[in-house]
Amino acid sequence: MKRIYIIIFIFLSTIISAQNTYDIAVLKYNGGGDWYGNPTALKNLINFSNKNLGTNIKNQYRTVDVGSAEIFNFPFIHMTGHGNVFFNDFESQNLRNYLLAGGFLHIDDNYGMDLFVRKELKKVFPDIDLIELPSSHKIFNQTYKFPDGLPKIHEHNGNPSQALAIIKNGRILCLYTFESDLSDGWEDAEVHNDSFETRQNALKMGSNILEYIFKGKN
Repeated sequence: MKRIYIIIFIFLSTIISAQNTYDIAVLKYNGGGDWYGNPTALKNLINFSNKNLGTNIKNQYRTVDVGSAEIFNFPFIHMTGHGNVFFNDFESQNLRNYLLAGGFLHIDDNYGMDLFVRKELKKVFPDIDLIELPSSHKIFNQTYKFPDGLPKIHEHNGNPSQALAIIKNGRILCLYTFESDLSDGWEDAEVHNDSFETRQNALKMGSNILEYIFKGKN
């Protein structure tokens, strides 16, 4: 099994390094939640990151099923939604293998998925708890600085925003942004009528996440 992880890790590393171009994807999952929410978000984040950070991410993001072998084609996968999430045993193991092999999952609670996603993550990593990242963490101190940690984009329940992570051997495998609605701030301006400053904060924080993964400042 360890040899399989090494082979997959080499494959993912090849994807990342080949001509410095990246494919990223939205995760499709079962359970009835709207995995397809915020359809303009990732496109805008890609454009912002390519323009301001010099990343070379393909403009057309993909969609990948959590149980598909194609998941290993993407070094970064984004997941969002409002409702139920369900991983069966095979999907949980597939996602675990992907993350241990060098992949990265960003989950953004679009309000309403928290209860479900925490339970499903326990299927993926029953032995690892989510921990809150402090504002001093490198992910908040890339090109853009966030001295107070994860920005608050939408109010939701009025609770503080949290950046929660699954970490193994010092590496973030999964980042879960909660009570922030970060990806809402990536959407086209007219979707939520957020202020320019709010959208900029969201896009800058999203770019920090991509920079943390792709430009080696982790």
